[in-house]
Amino acid sequence: MVRFALTGRPPLGLRERKKIKLRRSVRAEALRLFAAQGYDETTVEQIADAADISTTTFYRYFPTKEDTVLDDEYDSLVEQCLGSETSASLFAMVMAAVTAVAAAVEAERETALARLRLFATVPALKARQGAEGSGTRDLYARLLSEHSGRPVDDFALRITAAALTAAMLEATNRWSDGSGRESLVTLMNEAVTVLEPLIVAL
Repeated sequence: MVRFALTGRPPLGLRERKKIKLRRSVRAEALRLFAAQGYDETTVEQIADAADISTTTFYRYFPTKEDTVLDDEYDSLVEQCLGSETSASLFAMVMAAVTAVAAAVEAERETALARLRLFATVPALKARQGAEGSGTRDLYARLLSEHSGRPVDDFALRITAAALTAAMLEATNRWSDGSGRESLVTLMNEAVTVLEPLIVAL
């Protein structure tokens, strides 16, 4: 299990850990069924049955079937890393955040690759992925604003946030295209290094 030291962040309580465990269990069953019988052919009822939960419980954790593929903790991890009080430079903080995300993805390699294959082949998921990407961009914009002192609608800051989101996606797609043979941490670090002038200028 990959662990990251996050300054000022208390460890998760038992209740929250149980919720995360259940979410991951349901996601694992959903991905198994999608691979075995197809995304469109798999129902919420089948996923709930495989995970040994009721459909009511399923919907408490995942609003739609799509969310079993889309939902993850990566944006939360970025927020924890960049939300920590630190004397490090903004570039060093961004690099640490994307490294943490890449390491977390690699720690769940088969799950991550299965999700990425679905994004590439299921139109509904591809469309939702684009919307989720906008949310990630806005998250970066907010966090960069907090640490740079620039307003969240600053043009250079918005460009940098968009570039970061696109760079991470490109690194992830390259990793997926190579079936995870390359190091995602290395790819992410290379992607962010290309953007160093933009980040340092904030």
